[in-house]
Amino acid sequence: MAETTSTPPPSKTDVQMVQELLKANDDTSKFVGLALLKSVLDNGRLTGDPASLKVLWEGISPKFLDRLLRAQSNNANLDKTEAKNMVDLAAAVLHFFSISLPDDLRKEPRFRGRIAPLVKSLIHSSSETTEIILQTLLSLVSQTEGALELLKLEDLSPLTAIAPQYPLALQILGFTWANASAVSEVVPTLRKSINRLILELLSGFKGTDAVTFMNFIASFLPRLPPEAIPQNPQWLGPLVLILQNLVTSRPTLASRAAYTQLAAVLLQIYPVTCPSLLFKDAVSGNQDSKPFSYLFVNLLLIDLRSSFPSLLAKLNSHEYTDISQRLAAAFDVVSSFVGFLVRTLDDESSSTSFSMPPDLLLKLRKDIAETMSLTIEYLRDRWDASIAGAPGLHPSARAGAATTSEGSRLTLTWDSMKNNVDADPLVLAGIRALSIWVREDENQNLRNESAGLMDMFLELYKTSSLEALDFRPPILLALEGILTTDESVDVFLGQQGWQVISLDLESILRNISNEIAAKYPSAVVEASRGLEIVRVMLTILDHPSTTAPREEWMTIITTTRSIKAPSSSSNPLVLELHVAMLQLATALLSKASGGMQKRYVASNAPLSGLAEQLKMSVNDMDDKSEATELTSLLDDVTLDLGNLFFKA
Repeated sequence: MAETTSTPPPSKTDVQMVQELLKANDDTSKFVGLALLKSVLDNGRLTGDPASLKVLWEGISPKFLDRLLRAQSNNANLDKTEAKNMVDLAAAVLHFFSISLPDDLRKEPRFRGRIAPLVKSLIHSSSETTEIILQTLLSLVSQTEGALELLKLEDLSPLTAIAPQYPLALQILGFTWANASAVSEVVPTLRKSINRLILELLSGFKGTDAVTFMNFIASFLPRLPPEAIPQNPQWLGPLVLILQNLVTSRPTLASRAAYTQLAAVLLQIYPVTCPSLLFKDAVSGNQDSKPFSYLFVNLLLIDLRSSFPSLLAKLNSHEYTDISQRLAAAFDVVSSFVGFLVRTLDDESSSTSFSMPPDLLLKLRKDIAETMSLTIEYLRDRWDASIAGAPGLHPSARAGAATTSEGSRLTLTWDSMKNNVDADPLVLAGIRALSIWVREDENQNLRNESAGLMDMFLELYKTSSLEALDFRPPILLALEGILTTDESVDVFLGQQGWQVISLDLESILRNISNEIAAKYPSAVVEASRGLEIVRVMLTILDHPSTTAPREEWMTIITTTRSIKAPSSSSNPLVLELHVAMLQLATALLSKASGGMQKRYVASNAPLSGLAEQLKMSVNDMDDKSEATELTSLLDDVTLDLGNLFFKA
C-alpha cells in the first residue's frame, strides 16, 4: 500500500520568526520576514489555518508594502533587479492574502488601501507580476468597498494602458463600475469615470481590431442600472466608427460575434442617437461602394440564414449558448434597422443622412423576407421539438403521460436540456424581429406563414411574465399584421386567442385601477400592452370575415362600464387605454345585431358617463396637444353611442 505524504504544518518557530522580523524597525529585517513569509505561504503550510493567516496579515506594515510597490518608481538609486524583486515580493504576498483572507478582512482599509500603489506599480512591473497584480485588484474590486476605492483614483492610466495586452484590466474596470453603481451617492462620479476611461481605452486600442474591447463594452453596459449609464457620451461616435471599420475588414467569427453583440447593446441602450450613427451613410469617395447599412445588415442576414440548418442539432452542445447570443443580437440589430428605416422613410423632415438606392432597398427587402421565412421554419421546428413533435397540437395532445397497453409512460421530446424554448433569448429575438417585419411589410405570403405559428404564439403569451422573458409585446405586434390575412382570424379564434388576450386585458385593468398603482412605471408597461390588445381586437372586428361579434366578446362591454376614470395625474398611457376601452366597447355594440344591442341597452348610460369623466381628466392633462387628440377620440365615441339609438 502506497504511503501518502502531506505538507507538514509550519513550526511555531517559523511563524514566530516571521512575526518578529515583520515587527522589526529596520526595512531589511522586514524584507527578510516578508520573504520568509512568502516561502511559508508558497509551501501551502498555512492552508486551513485562518487564525495564523490573520495574525501574519495584521503583522505586515501597510506602509512598508507601499514602499516596496513603489520601489521601481521612486528609488532611482536602487539596482533595477533589486527594485524588481521588491515589487514582485509585495505583489506575491498581497495576491496570496487576497485569495486566502475572508471577505470581511479584504473589505478593511488595511487591504483595500493598497489598491492605489498596486495600480501605480503596473507601470514598470514584469509580465508575470502584472498578471498577479491584476488578479489581486480583481479580487479587491469584486466587493463594493474595493470598487469604491478604485473609483476614487484620478489616474488609472497604468491600468488602461495595458488593457490591449491584458484583458483582465478590462474585467477590473467592469467589476468596479458594476459594483460601485449599487451606491447611489457615487453615480455622478461613476458616469464621469466611465466617460473618461472609455475615451482612454479607445486611444489604447487604436490600431487593433478591438474585439476584446467590444466584448467588454457589450458585457458591462447592460449590467449598469439606467441612472448610471452616461447620456450622450462623447465616446459613442468613435466606438461606432471602430465597429464599422471591423465590419468592413473581412472579420473572423470572433469579430462577427463581437460587433454583432456590441451593436445590439448600443442600439438598446441608446435607441435615439445610436441608430443614426450606426446606419447612416458613411462618406465615401467611391460612388460604386454600397452603403454601410446595406453591407452590415446583409452580413447579419447571411449569418442568420446560414446558421439555421444546423442550429437544432446543437441545442445540447456547449457552444449553443454563444451561438444563441450572437444570433439573438443579430435579430435585435435587424429589428432596430427596420424600425429606423420605417421612421426615416416616413419622416420627410428628417435630417438624418440616410439614403439607399432603390435597387438595394428592394434586394434588402427580399433578403429580409427570405430570412424571416426561414425564421418561421426554425421557430416551428424549435417549438415542436420542445412540445410534441407536430405543429398545431391541442395542449391535451402534447408531451406528457401516455397510456398504452403496457401501462402509463412519459412521451419523449428532443428539446434542449438547459435552454427551454420559453427561456431562450434567441426565440424571443426571432419573434420580435418577425413581428416588426410582418406588421410593416405588406407581404401576405409571409403573414400566412406566420399564422402557422399561432399555437406557439398563444402558448408563449400565456406563460409570459414581466419577471421572465416577456413574449407578449412582440406577439401582439405580430398579430396586428397576421390578422389582416383571410384565414388568420379563424386560426386565431380556433386556438382560443380572443380568450387569451381578453383575460390579459382584464388583468391589466385590475392592476392599474388603483390611483397610486396607475402612477408607477410598471403601469406604463401594462397600459402599453393593453393598448396593443385593443388594437388586435379592433383588427379582428374590422376583418371582412367578422360579420358580428360573438357572445363571449361582449364581456368587454361589461368590463368597460365597471372601470373608473383615472385622474389627470395618471400616466397619459393609462388615460389613453381607458379611452381605447371605450372605443372597443362602442365598436362591439355598433357591429352587434339588433337583438344583442337591446340586451346591452343598460350599458349606454354608464359608457356615456365614463366618456364624460374621461373628458374631465383629459382636459386637466399637462400635455395639451395629447389632451386635444384624446378629447377628439372621446367626442367620436360619444357620437357613436348616440347613433346607436338605444331605447330604454
